[in-house]
Amino acid sequence: MPRSMNNVAAHKRKKKYLKLARGYRGGRSKLYRTARQAVEKGWLYAYRDRKNKKREFRKLWIIRINAGAHLNNMSYSQLIHGLKLAEVEIDRKALAFLAFHDEEAFTQLCEVARQKLN
Repeated sequence: MPRSMNNVAAHKRKKKYLKLARGYRGGRSKLYRTARQAVEKGWLYAYRDRKNKKREFRKLWIIRINAGAHLNNMSYSQLIHGLKLAEVEIDRKALAFLAFHDEEAFTQLCEVARQKLN
């Protein structure tokens, strides 16, 4: 009786993991068990870091908006509150882009927020 009833599928599965482990160093790209562990750990890191990436970019946008707001004698929270009162619907990504690349437009938004706060 043969050792395994499904050698073809087992071989396919091993090849799949070894292909995914190309570029890893040492046994992580050569040995099936180690390669499988490395690939699966990589999937966990990829899943986690897709979430962290969103978090990090939001932090960066807030820092840029805050810096731009301070150049216009406002704080970040005052700016956001004023824009909400003025019913200006602009997300942080776009606000950060304006603060970084188009200071005149950002200054106009700050003026709109300031008027609504007063």
